[in-house]
Amino acid sequence: MYLITVEGGDGSGKGEAARILLELAAEYPFPEVHATHEPRRHSALGKLALTSVKMGDKTPLEEAGLFAADRLDHSHTWIRPLLQKGHIVISDRNIHSSLIYQGIVGDLGVEQVAKMNAAAMIPDLVLWIDCDPDKAMKRIESGTLRMNSEKQEYFETAEIQKTIRKGFIDLLSGEIKPPSPFDKCSVVGPILNEGGLDELKKKLRKELRAFFNRKPKPLNVDADEVDRYLLRTLVSDVKKQTRLPGAPQEKTAIHLGWLSGRSPAQWMGYAEEKWDSDLSNNYDVPVVPHAHSCWSVLGTLSLIVGSSEIPRLHKAFGPHRMVTQRHTQRLIKWLEKTRWIHKQQSHVPFAEAQVFKLRDSRLGYGRLALAMWPLRSNLASWRRANPSKPWESALRELIVVEKGKQPRPSIRRAILNICKRLEMLSSGHENCPVPSTAEELLAWWETPPPNQ
Repeated sequence: MYLITVEGGDGSGKGEAARILLELAAEYPFPEVHATHEPRRHSALGKLALTSVKMGDKTPLEEAGLFAADRLDHSHTWIRPLLQKGHIVISDRNIHSSLIYQGIVGDLGVEQVAKMNAAAMIPDLVLWIDCDPDKAMKRIESGTLRMNSEKQEYFETAEIQKTIRKGFIDLLSGEIKPPSPFDKCSVVGPILNEGGLDELKKKLRKELRAFFNRKPKPLNVDADEVDRYLLRTLVSDVKKQTRLPGAPQEKTAIHLGWLSGRSPAQWMGYAEEKWDSDLSNNYDVPVVPHAHSCWSVLGTLSLIVGSSEIPRLHKAFGPHRMVTQRHTQRLIKWLEKTRWIHKQQSHVPFAEAQVFKLRDSRLGYGRLALAMWPLRSNLASWRRANPSKPWESALRELIVVEKGKQPRPSIRRAILNICKRLEMLSSGHENCPVPSTAEELLAWWETPPPNQ
């Protein structure tokens, strides 16, 4: 879901930093983590760009055009499809290298280069690796950074390396205003790389953790669309595992009335009743069941077939429902204590990992959490402002506005996304259609089924 780029001058250690980041990112709940670089060495467009640098026979404008062509193709044929699946892509160099090398060193100007690349993916996080130019030149001259070529690139001179470094300092520190649309990037650095690998790894781990803890909105894909893509896999597993031989497809557990005769509003009240807010403080877990981490854990467990263990659960979160493994462990301990989950016997010989399952009596709330996720923060804010009001009032107060007016765009998008999620999860009531409008969603939220 995120494009992370590593930038810096030649010899700064970008390649090593990118390799370390690949290792660190694998600790987080992304389906897959991919490494790439620009320009690409194994594509026709990338080879043309590389040749232009090695030969030094193109004008800055021609060179920038080759780099832009490779980047646009790379962005839309390779990077974007991976981001849409919730994957993470780590790129050794990206747009900021072009802004420096062609925009500043080549004197084209950063605005001109940005316009040539405006349709490319925007890095979500830029990690700027810095190194003293003299040390960088020694690394370059050692031959380890030559890209299998004995021919010196025209950038590989001490004077130009100093110009490149100043360009990175000016652009990434904000001295030069980053051009649109690349002014949206989150830039971290300079990260000095003049010590050992352990020191570099420690710095990168800190910055990566800080970025993911912020739960930033991705710049290139829709986060809810990504989450729905990942949920479809879990929904598919439920359908496959629970369908009885000869039973029609629609009679799987996912379609069987997971709301169990309660309205969604009633489930919200029920969850609050069963959540011991006072005791939760002793376990360092949220005091309310509608916190992000609670909805993530309970919602994901509601779609995991059979029992689970923490590594499997953590991987199933995906980037949109991301919770740290440490916090997940605390929540699982709490949920077992308060009988939201129960332990299962591990059928793997000598396995020590804790195996657990969400209780059937709580499954409705877990699925509801997944369905209502796009409005989770709004519902939480409403509850803080209205601690005594019944949950039946919540959705109406959030989405109903004065006659003749529309809810604000974020609310309208959330309603649409909830309806799309319910198309996967079903309405939760047998023989009840999935809501497709705000009015139908309100009726679904407030009203128990007639046969309750």
